[in-house]
Amino acid sequence: MKSKRKITVLGIGNLLYSDEGVGIHVLPLLAERLSPYENVEVIEGSTDGIRLLETIEGTDYLIIVDAVNAGKEAGTIVTLVDDEIPAYFGVKMSIHQLGFQEVLFAAKIRETCPEQMILFGVQPASLEIGLQLSDIVQAQLPQLAEKVVQQVRKWCGVL
Repeated sequence: MKSKRKITVLGIGNLLYSDEGVGIHVLPLLAERLSPYENVEVIEGSTDGIRLLETIEGTDYLIIVDAVNAGKEAGTIVTLVDDEIPAYFGVKMSIHQLGFQEVLFAAKIRETCPEQMILFGVQPASLEIGLQLSDIVQAQLPQLAEKVVQQVRKWCGVL
């Protein structure tokens, strides 16, 4: 499916701290489900911090997928839109979030933010050292992927 607007799906997180890696673990599902969309790029941002500035500045619409410590029940999917996403020294939402917050702040200062940004996050059950997601967060991957796909469809005018 074609659209003139570039959409970037950015999975961030740290795979070494169990649920902190949810934004990376969901990417294979998203790459498969979003493959028909020529204007969508799925990127593994890991914990790249400021190196993601060019990625953010080079897109029209941005979806960020990450673990979010929102004080909710483990496995809860949280949606933050545009200015709801902390841009600088706000609430620390994950182990690496400060670096990403600085990226958003830099894009805002440079007036190069995407037209719209949405963060889909999952409340972690565990941030202990480990390569696997907790069962409760693992079970949320299909629903998380579906939220991302629905947002892409909306931006592409498919819904």
